[in-house]
Amino acid sequence: MRKACSLCPCILKATIEKEKLRRKKPVNFTPIEELFRVFDETANILQEELDCTYLEALAETGENIFHGDVIQDEVSELNRKHLLKHYGEITITKYSKEEIRKSFQLAILKGMQQNIQPNHQMTPDAVGMFVSYLVGKFMSKNISFTLLDPAVGTGNLLFTVMNHLTDKDVHAIGSDVDETLIRLAYVGANLQEQSVQFFNQDSLEPLFVDPVEIVVSDLPVGYYPNDVRAADYEMQADKGHSYSHHLFIEQSVRHIKDGGYLFFIVPNSIFESEQAPKLNSFVKSHTFIQGMVQLPLSLFKNEAAAKSILILQKKKEGAQAPKNALLVSLPKMSNRQAMQTIMKDMDAWFKEEK
Repeated sequence: MRKACSLCPCILKATIEKEKLRRKKPVNFTPIEELFRVFDETANILQEELDCTYLEALAETGENIFHGDVIQDEVSELNRKHLLKHYGEITITKYSKEEIRKSFQLAILKGMQQNIQPNHQMTPDAVGMFVSYLVGKFMSKNISFTLLDPAVGTGNLLFTVMNHLTDKDVHAIGSDVDETLIRLAYVGANLQEQSVQFFNQDSLEPLFVDPVEIVVSDLPVGYYPNDVRAADYEMQADKGHSYSHHLFIEQSVRHIKDGGYLFFIVPNSIFESEQAPKLNSFVKSHTFIQGMVQLPLSLFKNEAAAKSILILQKKKEGAQAPKNALLVSLPKMSNRQAMQTIMKDMDAWFKEEK
C-alpha cells in the first residue's frame, strides 16, 4: 500500500528524544516540534481518558484544537484543565500549513508504529513535493481547478500538493474506506484550512462526485476482494481477483474531465505483471501517457518496493499525445547537482511539449 518515508521514523525519534530532554532542561523547539509535542501529550491524555487508540485520540485532540475547547463530555474536570493548559501553549493560526501538516503527520506516524498498520503508511514528503511540482507544471495556465484523491488515507499526499500550490485555488475531494484515516484527514484539513470534501467509502464503489481536472493518488497495491464489483470494470481479471491499483486507475479516469491529468504513484513493475495486458489496453484506449518518473531507490526498503509516478492525460477531441513522453529516473534527492540537471531537462521538456 502506501510507502512510508525512510526519514520519517528518524525525525520522529529525534523529536521524541528532544521532548525527553525538555523535561530535564529548557530546549528551543522548532515550530514543528512545538506542535508535535502538544498533539502527542494531549492525545496521550485522551487515549487513557476515552479508552481508545492513539490515532483515535489524536483525531479528538485535533478537533479540540480546531474548536479551541475540549468538546468531549466524558473528559474529567482535572484532565480538561490539563488539556486546556496544553492547548493554551500554542496558537494554531500562527503556524504555516506545512508546519501543521508535518507535525500532525509525525503524530500519526507514531500512532501507526504503535498499532503496527503496514497498509496505512504515508507517502514520503519528497515524493509529495515532486508530485506538487509536476501538477504545477501541467496546470501552469490554470488559476483554479478541482482535484481528487480516491485513496486519500490521512491526506498527506493531498495536503502536500495543495500546500505547495500556493498560487492556485484548489478545491479537493478525498475518499477512503478506512474510517479512522479519513477522520484524521478531515481534522488535518480543518487545521490547515484547506478546502476538501471527504467521503468515507470503498472508492471502487460508485463515487457520486462531479468530474475533476486533476487526480493524484498513491495507489493501494494488491488484490481487490470484491469480484462482483470488479466485474463492472474493463480491467477485471479473467480469473481470480483483480488488481486494486488497476481498478483505481480506471475509476479515476471515469471521474476526470476530458483532457484532465492523472498522477499515480505506482510500482515500477506495473506494466510487467500478469494483468498488465489489460492495463496497457485500457491506458492506450482512454489516455495519453505523458510520462513516467522513476523515484530514487533510496526512498524504499528494497528494489522490489520501488515506485514511480505515472502521468496520464484523459483523451479529448483535439488533444494529442506528446511527441516524446517524459521519461525520467530521479537520482538521490540529496544529490543537488544531479537533481538540478534533471530539473533543467524537465523544464526543457515542458517548454517543448506544453
